[in-house]
Amino acid sequence: MTKTRSTPTEHVLFHPAAHYDSPDDVLNDRRLSDPEKRVVLSSWASDIYAVESCPVLRDIPGIGHTIRLADILAALRRLDGQDDDPPPRGGAAIRLRRPSWTAALSRRSQPC
Repeated sequence: MTKTRSTPTEHVLFHPAAHYDSPDDVLNDRRLSDPEKRVVLSSWASDIYAVESCPVLRDIPGIGHTIRLADILAALRRLDGQDDDPPPRGGAAIRLRRPSWTAALSRRSQPC
């Protein structure tokens, strides 16, 4: 039986918490390619690491502190060459009409 040797990059991908304390540390590691950085950051963003009582935080085994999901997503946007700022909110407000059948129901339930 032959033993396969793992490369340092493979070890980082399988145990990223042993090497990084923050999303910025992942982005600044020159040993990783962009797809490899995306793998690490995406795994951290996964719901599996969400703090049950506060889902905007991630509790990643091996890291002694919680990481904000917003920081992970911002790092992924920077990796994709997008601005760190989230897209602007808004758009025009619209008023939706209620379907005609609900109006007919409400007329029936009113006293004569």
